[in-house]
Amino acid sequence: MRTPPNESLTSDIAEAPKARKTSEPERRCILTGQTGPRDSLVRLAASPSGLVLPDAQEKAPGRGAWVCSSRSAVEEAQDSGKLRAGLSRAFKTGDIEIPENLPQKIEDALLRVFLDRLGLEMRVGSLILGTQRIADAARKGEVALLLHALDASEDGRKKLDQAWRVGRDAEGSGERGLTLPLDRDALSVALGRDNVVHLALADHASAARVSKPLTRLMHYQGRDFPGDTGRAHSRADDDTND
Repeated sequence: MRTPPNESLTSDIAEAPKARKTSEPERRCILTGQTGPRDSLVRLAASPSGLVLPDAQEKAPGRGAWVCSSRSAVEEAQDSGKLRAGLSRAFKTGDIEIPENLPQKIEDALLRVFLDRLGLEMRVGSLILGTQRIADAARKGEVALLLHALDASEDGRKKLDQAWRVGRDAEGSGERGLTLPLDRDALSVALGRDNVVHLALADHASAARVSKPLTRLMHYQGRDFPGDTGRAHSRADDDTND
């Protein structure tokens, strides 16, 4: 079934989870004091020995501490001691051990969750690989979300983006697939396939499941979730353009 004309796919994906979050309790960031739905924050957990580690799956037992900041903000807070102070308050103890590379561990954990999600979608048949297969499905309106590797050629992106717009009756909109913060080598290794340059999700439910960890990962990297241009916008770019 084709998506109706002038209907934004990006907003479709974003709105579906929101409906489920209406009764979901919010969490408070230990660094900023801001509150938000748990999907927008990263959970940290402490082991019995007091070692603080990321809990990207949100399954570790016990009290958790939540962070909504980007990696650069976490690094700054770690250097200033604000991170330790916030964690001590959250865990109600000063007897904690914070790995020096915790900011990197958080990013690695978020990346792993995202790649695992892609792997799961591939196993259930929701992930479409291969340029020609994606193009054929896109023209039939059978692609809910189109993804490109960071190093995908502009020509390859344009061809699939056009096929996607045709299938969604969105010709002339300029809408594009999303460019991931991962190159083809990383995607190929993660999915166990050769030369994974383009990916597509076949339905809106699978697209929403993939968008959730991707949004969290890109937010932590200091990037906004891509819009119609398909390009992630770094919040650091605002500083250089002022």
